[in-house]
Amino acid sequence: MASFNHTGVNHVVFYLLGIPGREDLHIWISIPFLISYIFALLGNGLLIFIILIKSSLHEPMYLFLCMLAGVDIVFATTTEPKALAIFWCNSRKISLNSCIAQLYFQHSSFITESGILLIMAFDRYIAICYPLRYTMILTHSLIGKIGVAVFLRAHCTIFPMIFLLKRLTFCRNNILPHTFCEHIGLAKYACDDIRVNIWYGFFVLMSTVILDIVLIFVSYALILHAVFLFPSRDARHKALNTCGSHVCVIILFYGPGIFSVLTQRFGHHIPLHVHILLANVSMLAPPMLNPIIYGVKTKQIRDQVIYVLFPKQK
Repeated sequence: MASFNHTGVNHVVFYLLGIPGREDLHIWISIPFLISYIFALLGNGLLIFIILIKSSLHEPMYLFLCMLAGVDIVFATTTEPKALAIFWCNSRKISLNSCIAQLYFQHSSFITESGILLIMAFDRYIAICYPLRYTMILTHSLIGKIGVAVFLRAHCTIFPMIFLLKRLTFCRNNILPHTFCEHIGLAKYACDDIRVNIWYGFFVLMSTVILDIVLIFVSYALILHAVFLFPSRDARHKALNTCGSHVCVIILFYGPGIFSVLTQRFGHHIPLHVHILLANVSMLAPPMLNPIIYGVKTKQIRDQVIYVLFPKQK
C-alpha cells in the first residue's frame, strides 16, 4: 500500500482499505455482510410490494412505512456493494467523484430516514390523541407533500457538501481506512483549511438529526401524557402497543450510530477495525431488521406476508 502514498499532488483517486488489519478475514467478514444485505433487499422489497398492492394497507402509518422501506434499500445500497467488492475482489480503487457521490447518497438517505421516523412519531401522536380525525388530518395528499418535504430537506442540506469537498486539494494521502467514504473522513486528507466543512457538517447534524430526535422525544412525551389520561388499563395498553414497533425502529436506527460516534470520540484504545465494523453495523442493522420488527409486531402486515408467501395456508 505504500505505493499509493503521494504528497504534493491533488489526488483524484482513492483506495478504501476495507477492515484495516483484518484483510486476511475479509472473505469471512463478507458472509454476514452479504446475508444482511440480501435480507435488507428482500425484506424491504416485500414490505413495499405488500403495502402497494393491498388497498387495506393504504393508511397513513403503512404509507410512511413504505417510504421507510424504500429509503432503507437506498441506504444499504450506498455502501454494501462496494464493501463486498473490496472483500471479494480487492476492488479498493474509487474516484473522487464516486467517493463524493457515495457519501452524498449515504448522508442524504440517513437524514431522509431520520425525517421519516419523525413523521411516523407525529403519525402516532395524531392516531392516539385525535383518533376520530386521523384520516381527515393525514390525507393522501398531505402524506405525499410530507414525503416530498422530507426528501428535499435531506438533499438540500447535503448538496452543498459536494462543493465543499470539490474545492479541496487532496495532497496528504489517498488511502481511506474504511469500507466507504464519508464527509469529514475524506475532507481530513485535504491540505486546505477544512473548518468550513467541519462547521457545516455540525450545522447539518444539529438542524436535521438532532432536531428530529428532540421532536420525536417531544411527540412521545405528549403521547404518554395523553395515554395515561385514558380511563382503562386496556385502552392504555392498546395505545402503547401501537407505538411498540416504531420505538424499536427508532432505537435501532439511532442507537448504533450514537454508540459508534461515542466510541470514536472516547474509545481511543479501541482498535480501528472495531470502529469500522461498528460503522458498518449501524449502516446495515436498520435496513435488515426494520421489516422483521414491523412484520412480527404488526398483525396486518404479518397476515399479508403469510398470505403472499403461503397462499394455500390462508
